[in-house]
Amino acid sequence: MQDRPDNSAIYRVSALSPRRPQRFEIAPDEAETRALAETLGLRGLRKLRFDGEISAEGEADWRLEGHLGATVTQSCVVTLEPVTTRIEENVIRRFLRDWPPPEERQGEEVEMPEDETIDPLGTEIDVGAVMTEALALALPAYPRAEHAEIEEVVAAPPGAEPVTDAELKPFAGLAALKKKLENPEE
Repeated sequence: MQDRPDNSAIYRVSALSPRRPQRFEIAPDEAETRALAETLGLRGLRKLRFDGEISAEGEADWRLEGHLGATVTQSCVVTLEPVTTRIEENVIRRFLRDWPPPEERQGEEVEMPEDETIDPLGTEIDVGAVMTEALALALPAYPRAEHAEIEEVVAAPPGAEPVTDAELKPFAGLAALKKKLENPEE
């Protein structure tokens, strides 16, 4: 990952300037990209790049704003053919010193905030980990080839009448009943 002289994507919070944003750019080499693709269960990963800046937010908190770009190849959920998707994603993470808030630290469980950009502030900000998480979250959950269609499956034990997908939809029956009650003449 070519972003710092020591090839690291980890920034020590104590070394960050509260007055000047810290720019970063990560463009993993071929071996790193291949390893990340394997970790995420991808058939392929190309043109991966994550750049942006880390800046102070208030007196003790930090904000990471970046842009993630990648071309991923996944297996189609229907045909298993390769499906290629271009991902362009803006990423924001807020690292808060007082997270979770002191009043929520009483028990072992902490309720997750609705704001998904919040992370607790530690001694370091791992930009590579943020990139990996953002890429994993941006992946299509059910990639499908253009021509792939899910066919209706009809199955029944020997001698029984097959049940169709339409018959298994409980609200379809309720809709028909409602229509009958509203228009008894039909």
